[in-house]
Amino acid sequence: MTLNNQRSVADPAEWETRTTPGAVAEKILEEKLEDIATLLSKSETDKSHLYDEVLAMVEKGLVRIALRRSNHVKSAAAVYLGINRNTFQKKMVKLGIDHDRE
Repeated sequence: MTLNNQRSVADPAEWETRTTPGAVAEKILEEKLEDIATLLSKSETDKSHLYDEVLAMVEKGLVRIALRRSNHVKSAAAVYLGINRNTFQKKMVKLGIDHDRE
């Protein structure tokens, strides 16, 4: 079996691992994070807060997606993300998300 870049993969299980939805999503996310890190690092002049900023962006995005996919029902959004409803509510407050306006 040969990949596009002409490297040979001897183990079919290894090939499957690289092409699972999770692996593909991880690769896409890493590419986007590279762009985000580059953009944010250009604006930093003192101590970097890159890690915290990116985590907050990811959390905020996931909370918004969960709210949309659950028709803005917080308990259903929490289940969608696999977290407790109270934890979900605390994240909304921490991230400044008002589900009535999102």
